[in-house]
Amino acid sequence: MTSASLENRASALNSQLESLDLSGRLALVAALDGKSVFTTSLGIEDQVITAAIGTGKFGIDVSTLETGRLFNETVALIDKTEETYGILIKRFYPEQDDIDAYAAKYGMNGFYDSVEARHACCGARKVKPLARALEGASFWITGLRRGQSGNRADTPFAEADLDRGLIKINPLADWDIETIRAHVAAEAIPVNPLHARGYPSIGCEPCTRAIKPGEPERAGRWWWENDEKRECGLHVAEAVASTIPQASPISSSPLSSSIAR
Repeated sequence: MTSASLENRASALNSQLESLDLSGRLALVAALDGKSVFTTSLGIEDQVITAAIGTGKFGIDVSTLETGRLFNETVALIDKTEETYGILIKRFYPEQDDIDAYAAKYGMNGFYDSVEARHACCGARKVKPLARALEGASFWITGLRRGQSGNRADTPFAEADLDRGLIKINPLADWDIETIRAHVAAEAIPVNPLHARGYPSIGCEPCTRAIKPGEPERAGRWWWENDEKRECGLHVAEAVASTIPQASPISSSPLSSSIAR
């Protein structure tokens, strides 16, 4: 599909999705020709989508990026969510060669030292595994919301991802955090206990802190950097690819969840 065709299709889908509720949006995408993959970080909004996929039996693949440096609470929630909804959450791990190459160049915790090093860590632990999670996908479903940050304020329901050659679907784009919390309470959806401890946005443990009263939802992510629109490179390109150290040939075996903590 050409870039123009992809953009036209995304625009048409954006209009169709706008008038539907969450279940309707997911059902529409699931009925389209092509593989649909939802990638979850186990955050509260992603749990809402996972619950809808599980209860609706939409046949959408659910995957997560097990970076090796997640909070224990996040890892435990993967198992609990699978059990609650009777689904499989596919785990995609970084490659040991990439972690070794990163540590050799920057040090294991070098992401604190520079933006370049942080981008490289996100690249090895998240961006490259994401590419494997999305192999063969025509539609990538995410938990992006307009209220999460200024960088996401204009998030559409569907958008063309020209770099990956697919359409990104954001079914909760117009949901605010109050609506999310009310839905979670009404549906008894399991969520990360860290949310109750002041972590509205949860990533890797070394790179996430609780936020202070009045701070934006994502203020606790990479808090030592000054850029208010900082991202990891999954949804907003930040020149991540050029900073990833070149590793030796890729190993096929995954890392354990305790790698390089």
